[in-house]
Amino acid sequence: MTDDHSLDAYDYNLPAELVAQEPLPDRASSRLLVVDRARPGVRHHTFAELPDLLSPGDLLVTNRSRVLPARLLGRRSGGGVAEILLVRRREPDLWEALLRPGRRLRAGDVVRIAPGFHVRIEGDSAPAARAPAEGPIRTVRLLAEDGDPRAALERHGHVPLPPYIHRPDRADDRERYQTIYAREPGSIAAPTAGLHFTAGLLDRLEARGIDRVELVLHVGPGTFRPVEVQDVREHQVDPESFTIPAATAEAVTRARREGRRVVAVGTTTTRALESACTPEGSLRAGDGQTDLVVTPGYAFRVVNGLVTNFHLPRSSLLLLVCALAGREKILAAYRDAVRERYRFYSYGDAMLIV
Repeated sequence: MTDDHSLDAYDYNLPAELVAQEPLPDRASSRLLVVDRARPGVRHHTFAELPDLLSPGDLLVTNRSRVLPARLLGRRSGGGVAEILLVRRREPDLWEALLRPGRRLRAGDVVRIAPGFHVRIEGDSAPAARAPAEGPIRTVRLLAEDGDPRAALERHGHVPLPPYIHRPDRADDRERYQTIYAREPGSIAAPTAGLHFTAGLLDRLEARGIDRVELVLHVGPGTFRPVEVQDVREHQVDPESFTIPAATAEAVTRARREGRRVVAVGTTTTRALESACTPEGSLRAGDGQTDLVVTPGYAFRVVNGLVTNFHLPRSSLLLLVCALAGREKILAAYRDAVRERYRFYSYGDAMLIV
């Protein structure tokens, strides 16, 4: 097994104080580390400079999935606290969810979230549907006395901030932990590479002749499943749903045919694009599911460039970035980012790979 396939080769040292706990007041003021696969070293910019770092004719592809207030806090009938993280909608009011404490919540139990809003435990999901290090996913039903569980979820649900953000969610996270173009609810985590865009920045990209199209991939728990196998090629994730609009498929296929760059905003966008590519090299429109794990040695068929945040050590997302630009080059860039005190992870700074 080569270093590129060994999990131990994807570790790096990150001081805890570099993990961003708060978003910056101005989205586009975050820093941007530029990695050019054809040149040595890195360049340091701000995200507001992105239009000047791309070329007219480049095609940006973004993920317009919207984060749900999917974390519910309540009390069991016996009085103990309970936490429910909704991870996947099966029917309008029926969800797959992670429960804490999972061992004390059984089928038929009811958790009170707020007056008139409860969650009933229905049972277990399929054994294969497991979340990262959290045990089996359970089926739950949302019950609202006014007959509108979705509205109750919006009122009483909490933003599911990642566990490395060591504070409770606040009201401003509901807006700040969304991209400005988020439209379709369904994710339990933000496609964080898109958090840096502002309306003004999108206008400047358009004025420079950089087109943008959208797709939807709803981020589920599988994205964050820890890599627990030493040979990273054996890692598996649970499927996530995506939709490629016809206009996006046509624009991407045309850009590839004309030799223009396709720049994915985020690993979620990358996985959807690569999963929807046909053997002939065009992009297939419509709905699909992906359990694609991209590791070094993968031959990218669609994506030429990537806007991404910094990722956890030994994670499948770090593997994807290393597959695109090379493990040694990316880990050297991460060491530079640590040395220059970049901010890491969801509310942190960004990287552009070209």
